Amino acid sequence: MSIDARRPVRLLRRIRPWGGPPVDVLIGADGRIEQIGAVSQEGIDPAAVLDGRGLLALPGIVNAHAHVDKSWWGLPWQSYGGEGGTDGRIRHERARRDELGIPGVRPTAAVLAQMVAHGTTAIRSHVDVDLGVGPRGIEAVREAAATYDGALDVQIVAFPQDGVLRRPGVLDLLRDAARAGAEHIGGLDPAGIDRDPVGQIDAILGLAAEEGVGVDIHLHDPAELGAFQFELIVDRTVALGLQGRVTIAHGFAIAQLPEGPRRELLARMGEAGVSMTTVAPLRLPQLPLAELDEAGVPVGFGTDGIRDLWSPYGTGDTLGIGWQFARSSSLVRDEDLTRVVRGLTSAGAWAVGRSAQEHDLVVGGRADIVLLDAENPMDALVRTPPREVVIGGGRVLVG
Repeated sequence: MSIDARRPVRLLRRIRPWGGPPVDVLIGADGRIEQIGAVSQEGIDPAAVLDGRGLLALPGIVNAHAHVDKSWWGLPWQSYGGEGGTDGRIRHERARRDELGIPGVRPTAAVLAQMVAHGTTAIRSHVDVDLGVGPRGIEAVREAAATYDGALDVQIVAFPQDGVLRRPGVLDLLRDAARAGAEHIGGLDPAGIDRDPVGQIDAILGLAAEEGVGVDIHLHDPAELGAFQFELIVDRTVALGLQGRVTIAHGFAIAQLPEGPRRELLARMGEAGVSMTTVAPLRLPQLPLAELDEAGVPVGFGTDGIRDLWSPYGTGDTLGIGWQFARSSSLVRDEDLTRVVRGLTSAGAWAVGRSAQEHDLVVGGRADIVLLDAENPMDALVRTPPREVVIGGGRVLVG
């Protein structure tokens, strides 16, 4: 199974999409799937043919919540320090990031390579934008991602990690980032960090509506306090016509509410097109996936930070996050395990602006394909075997 990395592959032989029978897959010059079935090799350069040996094929993994600008991957070990809590971790990171060269192209490239090695072909990454770093992090992420020449899709959330209203000038930086091409702007704990939930939410969503970008807000505040901010976000989403363009990350409050209020809030979110992402945190209740599906709330999975000044943990394996979510949620039935795998792949593609159809193993879909030695999607999730081959946009990235 030898082919030069990042060279186009035109024909995949004997792969099993979603665990079905072995088929051949023809990939066009545009990096999309042209044919599935029995495909003739006539006229195809043998160097562009890859024998899949009956391996399981899944769509490329979508990391819907990452922080690729923060990692010290590839640098010497960094001991955890500073104070606990969100605000304490922010201060510690601000005190040490410059000495480590974070953000920078080299550590960003290193963590991107880790994600690709684990089958990721599309990423939504929050990138810090603040008075100290300005747009430098966004520039580093773009430069690191550009080496993949489009085979890896990295979309950016301009993220005000240090707060919005409490740091005058940050809103201007977010506006500049949106005008420079950032697909989304972010926010952080409107109550817990800025102490002004109405003010931050109005400012962030209002700016997004003005600039025509999406919104992705970190919301860690718990229970009723968090739910109050959910309601504010939903209200402003509808009032500003941002349906389908607003995401709440983490959103621990949803899982902490009683069932009745939770279902009412989820129904409102579904009507407003507000989506959610999770990093499957340990020691906290997981998002109620079946209820979110029932309410029509899109869900994505992500790795969060990886080996950064917030935590030394993380490998870049979003499939491993899916395992953690499924195990913590006590999911055991085939249909539930498969639902998680779809959330990691085709059903999570909304996070990078693609439909589930466009990011699936179907004719016309983008040829983002991961091959694993597994019997079926359920087996792949519970064992998280090595990714044997990773293809992005018809080009081999790993294999």
